Amino acid sequence: MAECESCPSNGECDNKETCGIENNPLNKVKNIIGVMSGKGGVGKSTISVLIAQELNKKGYKVGLMDSDITGPSIPRLLGIKDVKPFMNESGIIPVKTTEGIDVISMNFLVENEDDPVIWRGPAVSGVVKQFWTEVIWGELDYLIIDMPPGTGDVALTVMQSIPVTGIVMISTPQDLVSMIVGKAVNMARKLDIDIIGLIENMSYIICPGCTEKIKMFDSDNIDEFLNKNDLDLLGEIPMCREIVNISNKGEYKLNDELTEIAENIINKIIKKTKK
Repeated sequence: MAECESCPSNGECDNKETCGIENNPLNKVKNIIGVMSGKGGVGKSTISVLIAQELNKKGYKVGLMDSDITGPSIPRLLGIKDVKPFMNESGIIPVKTTEGIDVISMNFLVENEDDPVIWRGPAVSGVVKQFWTEVIWGELDYLIIDMPPGTGDVALTVMQSIPVTGIVMISTPQDLVSMIVGKAVNMARKLDIDIIGLIENMSYIICPGCTEKIKMFDSDNIDEFLNKNDLDLLGEIPMCREIVNISNKGEYKLNDELTEIAENIINKIIKKTKK
């Protein structure tokens, strides 16, 4: 099939006739990484931006898809304002950041970023599919998909309609979050999607006086959770001003410690996904 030639899974499908994935022949994306949790408020979007920025800094051609249709935040996190994607007869041309990252988000398509998207599941899932089939991503080394919370329609659409290379799970050191993230892990495995590993966000804070790492949650049992779910730890990200500034100001500037953490995370992702 001609469209299989532009699919990241080309040559790996068991049955090309029934895989259910549509591809845009104008696109050639090597690796697609979903960033998922199952739980809201754990920093999926912020870490999606971190992964995209760090891959871009290493010279990879990167795209970032905001698949959280009813709660999009990627444009704000990237500091993009008052920009609309260009549309022509071939499809939708994504917005490009000053660093060269291609981005698509529902917030680019509404008149005001505060306007709500009041749609039912099938309509939301349809837009996610369009972000894959109708956006002209061109040639990318990595497409990062920021996924919404939960294991519902959008997560199912991404995993069944887009040839995902693997999932990066995001958690925080709380038992309730771990339990819900475990549901997302089980969902991915039931759908035969590889899990690249887990990033623990808000893992600790650093004492400004003595640089000691302070764990904020008594229920921090990351090793137990990793063993139980057979997951690799990609990295632990602290709560700090630099991470908060990404969310609040769209300002991406990491200190030396965060730079080292981010590089370690990215190197592990590249090692597990490089094509």
